[in-house]
Amino acid sequence: QVQLVESGGGLVQAGGSLRLSCAASGRTFSTNTMGWLRQAPGKEREFVVAISWNGGTYIADSVKGRFIISRDNAKSTVALQMNSLKPEDTAVYYCAADSLPGRLTPLTKAYDYWGQGTQVTVSA
Repeated sequence: QVQLVESGGGLVQAGGSLRLSCAASGRTFSTNTMGWLRQAPGKEREFVVAISWNGGTYIADSVKGRFIISRDNAKSTVALQMNSLKPEDTAVYYCAADSLPGRLTPLTKAYDYWGQGTQVTVSA
């Protein structure tokens, strides 16, 4: 059974930082893109950032220069360092994996495996 489990969400003031982690189990994703997507109340789920198997990244303009994604294939983990957080970053953040090896895409529908989500709240 494939599982993606996120951790690290919470409440932070604007300008602060948080680090999210995601641990994968049940299969290896060492050749697959891993990503973070988010969903704010009343809004559609949106792409945030993704990292390919060899370290290539795709970053949404809204978080460019503030969010950094990394992965450790040996540990089957992916992390998201979020800096200079803004109230508009408030959302449930989901770890996700693309089932197609080698593809790097911001398309939400490409991600087939999802975690349960972790809440990030940024206060003004």
